[in-house]
Amino acid sequence: MIVHRRYLLLATGLLAAPSLARAQDFPVRPIRVVVPYAPGGQSDTVMRLLIPRMSEFLGQNIIVENRSGGGGTIGAGIVASAPADGYTLFFESFAFAVAPLIHRGLPFDYENAFVPIGQAVALPYVLVTKRDYPARNVAEFIAAVKARPGFTYGTPGIGTIGHLAGALLELRAGIKMEHVAYRGGTESARDVAAGNTDGAIGTANSFAPLIQSDRARGIALTSGERRGSLAHLPTLAESGFPGFDLTSWNGLFAPSATPAPIRARLEAALRHATTDEPTRQRLAASGNDVVTESADAFGERIRKDRDLVRQLIRETGLKIE
Repeated sequence: MIVHRRYLLLATGLLAAPSLARAQDFPVRPIRVVVPYAPGGQSDTVMRLLIPRMSEFLGQNIIVENRSGGGGTIGAGIVASAPADGYTLFFESFAFAVAPLIHRGLPFDYENAFVPIGQAVALPYVLVTKRDYPARNVAEFIAAVKARPGFTYGTPGIGTIGHLAGALLELRAGIKMEHVAYRGGTESARDVAAGNTDGAIGTANSFAPLIQSDRARGIALTSGERRGSLAHLPTLAESGFPGFDLTSWNGLFAPSATPAPIRARLEAALRHATTDEPTRQRLAASGNDVVTESADAFGERIRKDRDLVRQLIRETGLKIE
């Protein structure tokens, strides 16, 4: 029995050694990052800003592959079925937290197919009204919506942070609003400026120019704390709705079976990029708030967001499919 055990230990060691060596040498060839949206969008822009410093740290090229379609599920499926060796990664937004609750019958399970590497940025959303709407703060806004039923608010689309934040605000404030889904924040911002909708809940980078030029009125941020270029505005959490925290984000993922040493090296590369001051400035200039939390903290953020969406669906009957 002792002999057999020694042979077993030796065999295990021989099997483990190549895997350990691969992790120590990683990476030895270029890395592919799948972005599940078209070039030029939020996720694509952020990832490309991170690449120079991540490549510098890893000593290898990083190639972005845009695979849009299916609300992000096309790109997710590619990474979920890729070898778990660190050479195929996934860069997603808040949609990652919502996707399992929207898309049914997928050949992979979002909650088990991926492991978080790290969050890169947070993207605050803001509640705005058209410039002549009779409200200048959250209390006045709630009173005005109750007094004048039919308030219309635009968002970048069904199931986005804007849509979810609107549903949560309705639930917490006891109000009713009319959701108008757009294909993106630009179109929503245009209609608020023109007075075609009463307001919107959209990304700070879409609405900051309108607020700063007095073509729209900023009411409050949906994030748990003040962030980014609109940090002068209060949050809904500090305006009578404690615990209100809905913030979009972008982060990096790998297939779930990726070895821990490789995940740690990728996390360190991402941190190298997000702590680089010129990179931080470029990200901030595009409306992002840089985040340097650990992979574990990012995973907890995702679980919290997913649980909140489940709660919203359960309590409000929200339809996001």
